Amino acid sequence: MRWLIIFILASVAFSALLPYLRRFGIGKMPLDFSVKLFGREWIFPFGSSILLSFLAYLIARLL
Repeated sequence: MRWLIIFILASVAFSALLPYLRRFGIGKMPLDFSVKLFGREWIFPFGSSILLSFLAYLIARLL
């Protein structure tokens, strides 16, 4: 249950920061989808999430 809460909070934080992260190419990678629905843009950053998870894994292994 704790992992689900952490995943939801991380997804909300990632979605809030995504407009700023797009300047660095995050959110524009392959497997990143955006859909305009009901006058709002919904972003599904699967590719960016995989990349950031891999980077976090590498950093954790080095520490």
